[in-house]
Amino acid sequence: MSLNATPRGDRIHIALFGKRNAGKSSVINAMTNQELAIVSDVKGTTTDPVYKAMELLPLGPVVMIDTPGLDDEGELGAKRVKKAKEVLAKADIALVIMDATAGMTEFEEDMICLIEEKKIPYLKVYNKMDLTDAKEWKEDKACFVSAKDKKGIWELKEEIGKLIPTDDDTLKIVGDLVCPNDFVILVVPIDSAAPKGRLILPQQQTIRDLLEAGAASIVVKETELEKTLEEIGKKPALVITDSQAFGKVSKIVPEDIKLTSFSILFARYKGDLEEEVRGVKALEHLEDGAKILIAEGCTHHRQCDDIGTVKIPRWLKQYTGKTFDIHTSSGNSFPDDLDTYDLVIHCGGCTLNRREMKNRIARVKDAGVPIVNYGIFIAATQGILKRTLEPFEEASRILNEI
Repeated sequence: MSLNATPRGDRIHIALFGKRNAGKSSVINAMTNQELAIVSDVKGTTTDPVYKAMELLPLGPVVMIDTPGLDDEGELGAKRVKKAKEVLAKADIALVIMDATAGMTEFEEDMICLIEEKKIPYLKVYNKMDLTDAKEWKEDKACFVSAKDKKGIWELKEEIGKLIPTDDDTLKIVGDLVCPNDFVILVVPIDSAAPKGRLILPQQQTIRDLLEAGAASIVVKETELEKTLEEIGKKPALVITDSQAFGKVSKIVPEDIKLTSFSILFARYKGDLEEEVRGVKALEHLEDGAKILIAEGCTHHRQCDDIGTVKIPRWLKQYTGKTFDIHTSSGNSFPDDLDTYDLVIHCGGCTLNRREMKNRIARVKDAGVPIVNYGIFIAATQGILKRTLEPFEEASRILNEI
């Protein structure tokens, strides 16, 4: 990914739902003024959710999600409809596309009920107005367009703009924890798992957030940390490290300097830090053979000492002295049978958007299963969780209570 590109996880996700041939793909093409989605008169052209990251003026960086038809048929069609509905987990805004010549049917009505249950902002979009003699009728949350001649498309984009949540602008990765002219040390190990020639996404985004806060960042490897602390001549406001280096870094950084990790920052930014701190208690009660899910939001090439499949299982066994039934998931493949697990350990979710990460946590919680974040888990097994939560008042309070 280009350093200049907005990460997909930080883009507004706009999902389009509707029956086959309602014109979902045509509406995407009309909105973007590009032939991004395949359009055909053949029903069921879109067979899986398709994601298109783009700049959509006047909205800015977004991800458009084109989904299979809600009226798809047969056993395979039912699976496609299920995939379409799963997109609701990550949709910030939903557009229900309807053929204006047919009007609303039970398929759209059922989808709107699901959308409202999940409290997702939405619009009903009546497409193919060029094929009707009717003038636009009055209806709440509705837009009337013709993707073919692009009538009503500008108005549709304006209405979508009114639905974009504004609270995201106030959320910070780290900017609210520092003051202008503070400086922060970022500890970034460079090992076999580090991507060649670039920093990973959480590190990039943290640096950007510090710049926006008017703070300075010093980026070092863990092998240069001690000498850097000796030579800078001023106490940093905060040290942020890759969680995997917690053990070494915590011994180097003096106790009077606040310490946390990128993963813990993202637990707060993308997920639910307090809920994931509560999950730590489960580590003390796991029994031999307990079923544990280790989940990641991205897909990547597994290294010989991969964190999710190798390091965390090893740390679990070392910390508890027990053997577990370990399961893993990555990317979009988050399990449905969550109630069968005794604990979920999830990554920071930097590649997921906030709605999807929160949805995953809510699903785990509803299943009655504790969940912890990678960084929280590693800090706990290293015996430094209390220290790494000091920058977060509410999370520290919860830890003291459990």
